[in-house]
Amino acid sequence: MKILIVRHGDPDYERDCLTAKGRREAEMLAQELSKMEIAAFYQSPLGRARETALYTLRKMNRTAKTLAWLQEFKVTIDRPDVEGLSSICWDWLPDDWTQRPALFGYDTWYKDPIMAAGGAQKRYRWVAQGFESVLAEHGYVFNGRTFDVKQNNHDTIVFFCHLGVQCVMLGHIMHISPMILWQNTAVAPTSVTVLNSEERSKGTAVFRMSRMGDISHLYKNGEEPSLSARFCECFEDDTRHV
Repeated sequence: MKILIVRHGDPDYERDCLTAKGRREAEMLAQELSKMEIAAFYQSPLGRARETALYTLRKMNRTAKTLAWLQEFKVTIDRPDVEGLSSICWDWLPDDWTQRPALFGYDTWYKDPIMAAGGAQKRYRWVAQGFESVLAEHGYVFNGRTFDVKQNNHDTIVFFCHLGVQCVMLGHIMHISPMILWQNTAVAPTSVTVLNSEERSKGTAVFRMSRMGDISHLYKNGEEPSLSARFCECFEDDTRHV
């Protein structure tokens, strides 16, 4: 089986929709996805993800199942660098989060006191259980380390969602703290991350990532990727610092 995880297009967060650029990106993405045989579509309930999905669904005359747990990973923390500043749970300065060993662990990141205060473990369990449930419906049952194969297949399923929750999904089945993915990878708007099942022993599978954050559909059409997901390359640059 193949899993495609798609981040929404360039966002207008205030209105929870796509910008004009995001709509162009979503149309370019739809041109590529519509060439594939896709068994099922799943989407976040948030507007920017649903609008991104809509371009593909209309082109293919399909519908998507809306899953509440696919919405952005809404855990808020108190930033340790600025008193009184709250932010989404992955928005830490490297100087701070790298000094907290628990954040590096698959089984410990949500136990860090700052994460725990924001309710990270409960939210993580909700996402993990939702993701496991969908994969089980398609024949792959997570046993905590690998997948028990109940019905192997070559289906392709697509999730339209968000940067934060995507990293939680990937971290869960790859046994990685999402903090590592949040801080050390950047998936641009409408990027596609691809995982394939591998069943090297009969009845046991893992999902192996073959692409992360693929934006070849943008480059193919001469569209520059959005900076949403990245910060300045050099401190003096006139780009995103916060």
